[in-house]
Amino acid sequence: MTAGLPWRDVALLRAYARYLKQIRLGFDLGYIATTLNNHTDIARELTRLFKTRFYLARKLGSDDLDDKQLRLEQAILTALDDVQVLNEDRILRRYLDLIKATLRTNFYQADANGQSKSYFSFKFNPRLIPELPKPVPKFEIFVYSPRVEGVHLRFGNVARGGLRWSDREEDFRTEVLGLVKAQQVKNSVIVPVGAKGGFVPRRLPTTGNRDEVQAEAIACYRIFISGLLDITDNLKEGVLVPPVNVVRHDDDDPYLVVAADKGTATFSDIANGIAIDYGFWLGDAFASGGSAGYDHKKMGITAKGAWVGVQRHFRERDINVQQDSISVIGIGDMAGDVFGNGLLMSDKLQLVAAFNHLHIFIDPNPEPASSFAERERLFNLPRSSWTDYDTSIMSAGGGIFPRSLKSIAITEQMKARFDIKADKLTPTELLHALLKAPVDLLWNGGIGTYVKSSEESHADVGDKANDALRVDGNELRCKVVGEGGNLGMTQLGRVEFGLNGGATNTDFIDNAGGVDCSDHEVNIKILLNEVVQAGDMTEKQRNQLLESMTDEVGHLVLGNNYKQTQALSLAARRAYERIAEYKRLMNDLEARGKLDRAIEFLPAEDQIAERVAAKQGLSRAELSVLISYSKIDLKEALLESRVPDDDYLTRDMETAFPPSLGARFSTAMRSHRLKREIVSTQIANDLVNHMGITFVQRLKESTGMSAAAVAGAYVIVRDIFHLPHWFRQIESLDYKVSAEIQLALMDELMRLGRRATRWFLRSRRNELDAGRDVAHFGPHLAALGLKLDELLEGPTREIWQTRYQAYVEAGVPELLARMVAGTTHLYTLLPIIEASDVTGQNAADVAKAYFAVGSALDITWYLQQISSLPVENNWQALAREAFRDDIDWQQRAITVSVLQMADGPSDIEARLALWLEQHSLMVERWRAMLVELRAASGTDYAMYAVANRELLDLAMSGQSLTV
Repeated sequence: MTAGLPWRDVALLRAYARYLKQIRLGFDLGYIATTLNNHTDIARELTRLFKTRFYLARKLGSDDLDDKQLRLEQAILTALDDVQVLNEDRILRRYLDLIKATLRTNFYQADANGQSKSYFSFKFNPRLIPELPKPVPKFEIFVYSPRVEGVHLRFGNVARGGLRWSDREEDFRTEVLGLVKAQQVKNSVIVPVGAKGGFVPRRLPTTGNRDEVQAEAIACYRIFISGLLDITDNLKEGVLVPPVNVVRHDDDDPYLVVAADKGTATFSDIANGIAIDYGFWLGDAFASGGSAGYDHKKMGITAKGAWVGVQRHFRERDINVQQDSISVIGIGDMAGDVFGNGLLMSDKLQLVAAFNHLHIFIDPNPEPASSFAERERLFNLPRSSWTDYDTSIMSAGGGIFPRSLKSIAITEQMKARFDIKADKLTPTELLHALLKAPVDLLWNGGIGTYVKSSEESHADVGDKANDALRVDGNELRCKVVGEGGNLGMTQLGRVEFGLNGGATNTDFIDNAGGVDCSDHEVNIKILLNEVVQAGDMTEKQRNQLLESMTDEVGHLVLGNNYKQTQALSLAARRAYERIAEYKRLMNDLEARGKLDRAIEFLPAEDQIAERVAAKQGLSRAELSVLISYSKIDLKEALLESRVPDDDYLTRDMETAFPPSLGARFSTAMRSHRLKREIVSTQIANDLVNHMGITFVQRLKESTGMSAAAVAGAYVIVRDIFHLPHWFRQIESLDYKVSAEIQLALMDELMRLGRRATRWFLRSRRNELDAGRDVAHFGPHLAALGLKLDELLEGPTREIWQTRYQAYVEAGVPELLARMVAGTTHLYTLLPIIEASDVTGQNAADVAKAYFAVGSALDITWYLQQISSLPVENNWQALAREAFRDDIDWQQRAITVSVLQMADGPSDIEARLALWLEQHSLMVERWRAMLVELRAASGTDYAMYAVANRELLDLAMSGQSLTV
């Protein structure tokens, strides 16, 4: 440059230019350099602004700093007015934006020898950078040197995700942004929000061997990790310590964790070694999966998690993949973690075809046992490939074919198995045909995008290498897709497959096991490192304890996979019926800036209208996005509230850790640095998994209470009704009763949970206290619930008996059938207990009076009519819920009136008969109203509004009524 700038200032401007290229400013580096040379005065002022913000700021007071920055900014803006070329103006303004958006830098740090560092790192507030590609992260670090460049994107203060060795020098940030978008929704099941990083070595040996290339990549990785840690806060004995010679224009930010990704699977120990050298507070919890961590491939945790989803898809089709043989086409090879572990999940699989980047494996009619044994041998063989497979055990008409062949002869067995008509195909044509073959399962454990929507072009996909073999979602003829690998299908491809009858979730749902396992590792290490530092455990003992808990951690992770895919099945079961609820949820999230439908490929208003017309709901792929967003939104709401600080919720904290750990270190858990985040995550997962995606939204609408208040009320309901226990009882019926029966049973529990939570929000509102309310209601509910069938009478008992008998005949154990058959009536025990509190009478006697009132006044029939009212819009949904709430209050009020009646007989039936006689005029008006309702050819909401008023008048007519 001709501006007379010091070489480091020139390097600074060059670093920013490299970042501008990554955020798609649209100009090459040469043009940016020319622009700076054409406007050396502005270039000089930009570097002065940078120096003021990050060097002089250490010497200036805040007022002086603000004044000096403002004057420099104004000088730059005045100079920009004289720039005549629009593109040059854009470049220079973007430089100004970047410098103002920079929060921290290591530019003024020195190395161990006192020399300036050979690399720069910049921490940005991306939301201050105009026109940044969406989604926009909360924080971003850019590391630059002539040797390596990299970015790390975080969507929150507590965020986690892997770092990959990228080969996309021109647009590695675009690659990382796409990955972090998926990571954000994947992380909904864990404590941190999404993060992702990537680095590109710029001087890899072009003629060196593999070891030399690896050595240079590791050296670049070290620079990248150092650049991240250089500008990250530390903790020393719980006290925050800012990085040396770093001016911070943001708040304290000590939580930085990373993980392995493509190309960095063996780098975790390197990262942890650097963190330990820096004295970073997380130690070897900085990078999960190191030598003292959980080996994902050895555990097979990612594949096992995805297999949980596959099992569910087939179980809902009355197929047990552990006992029944299914045909499989796979993407990957047995050396791969996800593919290899996945294809060893059942010895009944018929792997009829598979492919990786080198070979095509074809075995049209494999013998399951022998082929399983051979797959197992290859999995344990270092660096195996499909060419290592023993072809002597393959069925007739199969083979292993290099993808470099000019053509492949199609045998009769291949034609029959894959429904191919041609006698000869190129390898690419064969792969295209295999992806469209009629098989049971397509298992993706590889790299690449192989399925798109018919409405997308190959250019939209952005994976040119697989354009020729890629198929559309409506061309897939497999029954199920298991996405162990990332990005195997576009989201629109998944949706199209799902709307055409296929079963799939999404990659971020299926393969969440890996990130979940890493999060458990980090949280456990944070806990145990405190114990080690306190001198209560040695590091060796810690490592032994970590290893001993491997199976427990795996159980926790797979439990999350099971629960989340179960929640998706519950949502899919009523996807059409509740599409209006999902629409309102999306609208609410968008209005609050929490969701961008276009980015997430969720249906717009006109598309929803088309689905309704076609009697289609949201697909599982779309529900997968919404279940993640609903959890993220609730987690954020909880963190902004005081709910996580309730000591009662410590038990939720303990569920995030292996039971053996909770038994020994429950006290230490209470002071865990991420206690609030862990509690919030556990509650959000538990609530959404058990109560549904729109549960919080519905109750916010119907009660006017906050999301945190809804969650707080749910915790009370969950524990007084022991809902997790009953869900586990239903889950234990896998393969014993039909999946549809299981989902129907769970639907009843969801209804109980929703109605009971609404009752607490309406009757207690701002007086909720989890510990107090559980202690009060829990024992009463347990006692009354055991004799519920004795308390019911008349039509109410007949309804219960019919439901109970149907469940038992379907194979449901009697105790569970008894409980679920009574969910409607279990809910009514809440107002009964409240009436017991008001009257001071025994809860069982109050229950008898309550149900006697319902029978005498035909309230049970009336409630059934209201529950069956058609709902065409949200107003009607709210009205129906309000009607039910009113009836609950009115029946309770009448019960209290009956019990408090002066000088009445002690016998409940006689007391009620006397009360009815004393209020005969109002009772007859009510009964006449019921006669009219029964005789009406059609009913509407207005009729029930009038009827409800009549029942209210009756309830209010009681003497000495206490409400």
